[in-house]
Amino acid sequence: MIQIIEGANEIEKLEKILNRTSMDAEGVLKKVDQIIKDVRESGDKAVIKYTQLYDGNMLEDIKVSKEEIEDAKKIISKDLIKAIENAIDNIYKFHRKQIENGFIIEQGEGVMLGQIINPIERIGVYIPGGTASYPSTVMMNVIPANIAGVKKIIIVTPADEDGKVKESILVTADLLGVNEIYKIGGAQAIAALCYGTETIPKVDKIVGPGNIYVAMAKQKVAGMVGIDMIAGPSEVVILADETANAKFIAADLIAQAEHDTRAASILVTDSKELKDKVLDQLKCQMHTLQRREIAEKSLAHYGAIIITKDIKEGKVIVNRLAPEHLEIMTRNPMEDYSDIQNAGAIFLGKYTPEAVGDYYAGSNHTLPTSRTARFSSALGVYDFIKRTSLVYYSRGALINAGPDIISLAKEESLTGHANSIKVRLEEEDV
Repeated sequence: MIQIIEGANEIEKLEKILNRTSMDAEGVLKKVDQIIKDVRESGDKAVIKYTQLYDGNMLEDIKVSKEEIEDAKKIISKDLIKAIENAIDNIYKFHRKQIENGFIIEQGEGVMLGQIINPIERIGVYIPGGTASYPSTVMMNVIPANIAGVKKIIIVTPADEDGKVKESILVTADLLGVNEIYKIGGAQAIAALCYGTETIPKVDKIVGPGNIYVAMAKQKVAGMVGIDMIAGPSEVVILADETANAKFIAADLIAQAEHDTRAASILVTDSKELKDKVLDQLKCQMHTLQRREIAEKSLAHYGAIIITKDIKEGKVIVNRLAPEHLEIMTRNPMEDYSDIQNAGAIFLGKYTPEAVGDYYAGSNHTLPTSRTARFSSALGVYDFIKRTSLVYYSRGALINAGPDIISLAKEESLTGHANSIKVRLEEEDV
């Protein structure tokens, strides 16, 4: 069911897991290129064509109507609305701490430097849809944008075969003040957001997860618009010692595995006894799983239990894996996390499973995957702002700095740059 790796000497066995996103995407890229080209040239006509082809619905209206949103409010349960509202409150509290302020500094006489912060004007949020429902993804992407002050937020999400969007998505968007929602998905939705169509306005940045077609389309349009990241299959690493609860660990490995057949679920432990207990629990708990077939394939191909000589070696391996999600179930999780440099999000203790962060705690669940936590971070308010520098030099300040600037410009053979300083230094003081 899941491979066992004995110590760091066998760590090369993880290469398959570490490189699971290195797939042959040539066929996907060809289709994505054609879709983007068609949408750019034909607008709504192409969007509707590909939506019918890939999503199987005959759209009469691309845009979700106000009536559909009001109907959704009547259908959704009060308990679910309350849960969504509580999660929204938690997410707002966390992300408000990420607000950046501009600054002005006086750097010597006649010199002023500064930085101003402005929100991105228009963003598009991709929400996976169809048979699934992801209100949490709406929250995680829209709330930071709201806090940043983004003026226009557009949601795109695939409808089901009846042309309907899940009620929980519509209600969550409405609670967050977003009422411009389009029933489209796939590469055609990304292209529409990038270039605009007769119905769908173009945006400045696109965020949100999706399948490989969505990911490749985002990669293709990056530069024309901003994107958040190219997200790969999800992953969890659990660092645990002999004090950990095997039942909890197995549940969390399975929770990750049910995402996708290419999701990675990895336990790193210095306890062989814990390893045996976890294996037994995996067998017991798998029987009750609704998405059992997906989870079994995921664990068989991308699951692993790594046995280390001690927790210190385990931390070294965790930092090498740079996981999207890291759970620490050790004797002293509040101390052990300080040795972790590479992780998208860290969950501490046996009562903090990944699901707490996915839905409710307040931290963002849009996280770097495929070892990119080595150099990137969770989605946040800072992804929806622009930082612009301010520079002011008086004539006296330029006279003082001019010789240095001219020297540097000449070193780079940029005599025009040097002259732009020189002509000002030679000008008569008026």
